[in-house]
Amino acid sequence: MKRPLTILAAAAIIGLSALPAGAQAGTCDGLSLGPEASLNGFIPFPSDNLWNTNIFSMPVDPNSANIINFIGAASPVHPDFGAGLYDGQSIGIPYQIEADTQPLVNVKLGTYASESDPGPMPIPSNAQIEGFPNPGNGDRHVLVLEQTGCWLFELYNAYRLQNGTWAGNSTAIWDMTIDEERPYTWTSADAAGLPIFVGLARYDEVAAGAIHHALRFTVPTTREAFVAPASHWASSNTDTDAPPMGTRLRLKSTFNISGFPPDDQVILTALQQYGLILADNGSAMYISGTPDNRWNNNDLGLLKSLTASDFEVVQLGTIYTPGNVPTGPNPVISSFTANPDTVSPGTPVTLSWTVSDAIYNIVSPVIGPVRGTSVTFTPTATMTYTLYSTNQYGRTTAKVTVTVN
Repeated sequence: MKRPLTILAAAAIIGLSALPAGAQAGTCDGLSLGPEASLNGFIPFPSDNLWNTNIFSMPVDPNSANIINFIGAASPVHPDFGAGLYDGQSIGIPYQIEADTQPLVNVKLGTYASESDPGPMPIPSNAQIEGFPNPGNGDRHVLVLEQTGCWLFELYNAYRLQNGTWAGNSTAIWDMTIDEERPYTWTSADAAGLPIFVGLARYDEVAAGAIHHALRFTVPTTREAFVAPASHWASSNTDTDAPPMGTRLRLKSTFNISGFPPDDQVILTALQQYGLILADNGSAMYISGTPDNRWNNNDLGLLKSLTASDFEVVQLGTIYTPGNVPTGPNPVISSFTANPDTVSPGTPVTLSWTVSDAIYNIVSPVIGPVRGTSVTFTPTATMTYTLYSTNQYGRTTAKVTVTVN
């Protein structure tokens, strides 16, 4: 769930200054295709990404006890995922993996358009919406991974339109080969400005015996602040004991997991080694995962014996509030050209750009997220294309028109 936020004029990406030297388009070819398909060992983002960082030995935050008490020390853990239906809805946040042949469609942006990534996106007409088969009026997330290009597309409050396109109140495109994060104060498809998919407990990794990343969780009240890797707050509460978005909890090493079933032990081990990252306002200590009929709901129910008091807060680091968000120069687009810019039907066109200090680039419409400095395609009609370049301080755009005679 999201709450209104007064957006600061400046925006920045946490801890990033440019695309890492030598970064290349990785491959996700090993991913299986389909809803809740296996990643076959692939882990999104580099190993040094905060989601993938083992925090077993990191220091406890000095304010840990107060934050846990604010959340509610007696609040039971709730695995918000499982098999079957509850009140006619699937349990968890679904995802699907699509081949690079999946047609791209436009996405109509809604409430958070100024902080969203534009389409097009490879979202099929039958994409699973959170809560399927009866999504209702919940968060209605849609998560799509593109197999070959290693892109992750996420929508919040998603609806399929009659013409085959989609609408969403906010969208985010994630390059799973780099340490991409949202600009400071920008949301994503999640309230904290985080990727949703990477924080889900998935059956394929539990069945393989290990989860190598943090899990997503919610609490009822957060602070008007965030810590890395989050980029957005969704609260007006300034209580210093309230957890900022991005707060990381860790299951205490003294907690004995040996009496739990094997699948539960995989999850509990991950909670001790990688922990939980606060991603949204919601019910206390709700941990996110995927709907999958292979889950054993009885075993997952045993996790409810844990409470917030079994966790500690990992040292938070810099806490960002409205008073200390940094500013700086946006990316510089030196050129954005089409060659040729006037063509007959069926003639290829190359769009080229020269950009400095950008983290990621998107060409809209038709093209989508891009790596490198050019893309060749065959236009079917006269159209103006926009290059969106984003860095740690904001976004710059440039336009070029291609005429098809």
